[in-house]
Amino acid sequence: MLTIDGSQGEGGGQMLRSSLALAMVTSTPVRLENIRANRKKPGLARQHLTCVNAAAEVCGADVDGAAMGSVELTFRPGNVVSGDFSFQIGTAGSTTLVLQTVLPALLCADGPSSVSVEGGTHNPMAPTVEFLQRAYLPLLGRMGPTVDVRLKRYGFYPAGGGRIMASIAPIQSLRRLELLERGKLIERKVRSLIARLPRHVGERECSKVLRSLQWPEDCAEIVATEDAASPGNTASVELRYQNVTEIFTSFGERRKSAEHVARDVLPEVRRYRKSEAPVGEHLADQLMLPMAIGAWQGTGGGTYRTLDLSLHSRTHLDVIHKFLAIETDIVDFGNDMVEVRIHPTSTVPTTSVPANSG
Repeated sequence: MLTIDGSQGEGGGQMLRSSLALAMVTSTPVRLENIRANRKKPGLARQHLTCVNAAAEVCGADVDGAAMGSVELTFRPGNVVSGDFSFQIGTAGSTTLVLQTVLPALLCADGPSSVSVEGGTHNPMAPTVEFLQRAYLPLLGRMGPTVDVRLKRYGFYPAGGGRIMASIAPIQSLRRLELLERGKLIERKVRSLIARLPRHVGERECSKVLRSLQWPEDCAEIVATEDAASPGNTASVELRYQNVTEIFTSFGERRKSAEHVARDVLPEVRRYRKSEAPVGEHLADQLMLPMAIGAWQGTGGGTYRTLDLSLHSRTHLDVIHKFLAIETDIVDFGNDMVEVRIHPTSTVPTTSVPANSG
């Protein structure tokens, strides 16, 4: 049985989610210790417990330690089955993170599946639904599977109550992904999402971001909805290129001004625009798992250029290596850009630019 120490590296929930996903894909029993040890409240919170229970349902796992606050968990996976699944977090915990826990296994299942998850749809420290729809899933689609995610109802902290629905058409093995250049800029957009809030909140956010980036007014879009259990707000910047779309998001909070929310999104946007890397910090982390599974299958893997890897991404990569016999290279190009190469152990990765391994 493989043992994962959750206190290593970044020490958050990603280690749990990736371990569950890889245990299912590889049929590897795993014991997790010190779960979320580096968080203010260690152990399984409601969202993480939902991830465990969802993974167990998808593969008929035998689980010990699946309880609120538990810092240790044993997960013995059975066979992954396709089907129609429905999971309820019961709080405003992230629906997208629950989905991403079971998605890798369902990508390799014996038939199509649907997954409904209820909880939060727009959460700090988690990908938004729009990020999945427009940034992540199109790249995943290049690897072969077809995944469609739809927002059925908005859910914000603290009430939650949102719902997403995913349909998944799997593929026998994942293909390679090569993403070395952004390509031509096609569209740039500043988008304010306001749920049960005055329209002037969105107007002020868009105005602040447009002025800061020196973009014209026709780049702004306000999305207003009353279909949410509680008020909520995000400000996002979307950059759509020929080869990749990146989305950067900040989140509204009580007693946080619209201008403050707008300012919060700017550092990530400026860092990305300053670099030539096509893949941003968070998307880099998202791509690692399916590319690594494809490399392990012997048909996939690939290469992408991204910003200098975060501790979160490096911790994720460490977990991946514990489960999968693959090779990875991180090549430093300088100027806040690295090249991530993920490939089967029996092949040598190709590169278009000589560089030193980092």
